[in-house]
Amino acid sequence: MLDVDTEEQHENFQRLHQLIAGTDDVKSFLDGMTRCAAATLSRATQIRIECAVTLWRRKRAVTLAGSSDEAILWDGIEQGLGDGPALETLQTGQPVVVADTSADNPWPKYTSTIAEAGARSVLAAPLELGHDASAALNFFAPEAGAFTKDVVNEAMVFADMAGQALRLALRIATADLLTEDLKAAMARRTVIDLSTGIIMAENNCTQEEAFAFLHQASQNRNQKLHDVAGSIIAERNGTTTAPVNHFDD
Repeated sequence: MLDVDTEEQHENFQRLHQLIAGTDDVKSFLDGMTRCAAATLSRATQIRIECAVTLWRRKRAVTLAGSSDEAILWDGIEQGLGDGPALETLQTGQPVVVADTSADNPWPKYTSTIAEAGARSVLAAPLELGHDASAALNFFAPEAGAFTKDVVNEAMVFADMAGQALRLALRIATADLLTEDLKAAMARRTVIDLSTGIIMAENNCTQEEAFAFLHQASQNRNQKLHDVAGSIIAERNGTTTAPVNHFDD
């Protein structure tokens, strides 16, 4: 039979992967992940723990999520100052603990601000996501000394599972984006091909001549090529509605 720790780890693993299947986007997954993380460490410490995560992806906007509005606010303090435990854990790959935000520490501005906001101890745990993304779980406690060695170890076990699940969620999201980009490109290509055919029929010209005409019209009107193509099709059909494209999923 599983012991309590192993059983909880197994349950967390299942919850995280259920989140992947049950959410429509990365932000929703992150919200669920931080709630699960907060619940895990709340059980470990026997006090209320909040959790937030900031996800950085190359060429994409930062995504911020948390187990509560309070957690997001606390996490935003570090992001606004540009210095603190989560940023250090991203650089070192190791967990960082602020045992007492009212005591001396390497980030006096950060800790004094977050102490005034109500967080007395902080734990930052890195998520391993590869080269294209980075993230860290930020745990907040209302009491000093909440994040003992055992609690940190439990947080790192959760972070390892969460990192694996988030990598999968990001791959799925990236694949979905590529699919949408491909569909959009195919739609634009279809509109251009249809309008080229109309020009060929009306002017008794070759495909190359029709495309050259379309390209010149795009430059003269200072409009994108597929927008000009769409207007030609709409005029031919006697409507202002763009042509409908049919693609199977």
